Amino acid sequence: MVELPIVSTGRHLSGPLIDHLARRLRTESEAELERFGLRARHLIALTLLRGLGARPQAELAQLLSIDPTNVVGLLNELESDGLVERHRSPEDRRRHTVALTQAGREKLDAVEDVLITVERRVLSSLDDYQRGTLHALLQRAVGEADGQWAGHPAEDVVRLTDPAAVRADARR
Repeated sequence: MVELPIVSTGRHLSGPLIDHLARRLRTESEAELERFGLRARHLIALTLLRGLGARPQAELAQLLSIDPTNVVGLLNELESDGLVERHRSPEDRRRHTVALTQAGREKLDAVEDVLITVERRVLSSLDDYQRGTLHALLQRAVGEADGQWAGHPAEDVVRLTDPAAVRADARR
């Protein structure tokens, strides 16, 4: 690995290394997402809807940490491409429920296949097992920092967040 001047190897600071990898991944991933007509915020919304199922629009805004007025624009873009559908809530006609369409599911699968290739390229110095371990450790660190995965074994976290595992679970 090329030694980065900002990283002191004796102190084991992970932040600068994670930031460096994140920038490389973001740059390459954004270029691939653009080919699909998507941005990162679209990908996150589609992923949440696949994993959690249909959600009230207000809850989706909260999950995405996006102002509700901005989530309307995001959903307009996804809906115009046929990737999500909004339905009025039968309990409260002022509220909408958002669901991933089959076209959205298929596009998300295709995008994730390409992004896996990007990750393998950026993390090419790691073998499959090491990439899996890195993923599990990052998920655990993110989850514990957010409080959402605390107490879950790393294997459960990987199963719940890995696109291939989610697709395999859906087929069962």
